[in-house]
Amino acid sequence: MEAIAKLNNVPTSPRKMRLVANLIRGKKVGHALSILKYTPNHGAIKLEKLLLSAIANWQAKNPDEKLEEADLFVKTIQVDGGRMLKRLRPAPQGRAHRIRKRSNHVTLVVDSIASEVTADVVETNENAD
Repeated sequence: MEAIAKLNNVPTSPRKMRLVANLIRGKKVGHALSILKYTPNHGAIKLEKLLLSAIANWQAKNPDEKLEEADLFVKTIQVDGGRMLKRLRPAPQGRAHRIRKRSNHVTLVVDSIASEVTADVVETNENAD
C-alpha cells in the first residue's frame, strides 16, 4: 500500500531540487534518509522532511504493519515548476533586467516492497490466463 506526501511552493529552483531528488529515487527509505542527511544542498533538508511525512502517512494508513518489516522504498518522486516571482533589477542606461525567482512543487510516493511483488505476481497470473 502506497502513501503520498506533497510539498508546494518550495522557494528553490526545480532544476536544483531535481538534482537532490534523483539521488533518492528508487532507494529504500532508510538509505534515502541517510543520503539526504549528509547532502549539503538546501533542497535536501526540505526533501528529508517530506520523506518523513510520507513515512508517517504510510504508518497512518497501515496501523497493523510494522515499519521495519514493510521495507519501504521511494516509488516515485516528481519535481514540477511552481509559481515564479518576477522582479526588476536596474541595468545601465535606464534599462531594467527581469529576475525570475523560481519555486517548485514536489510529490513523493513511498510503497512497501511486498506490495510491489504481489502486484507483479497478480499481473503475470492475469496475463497467463
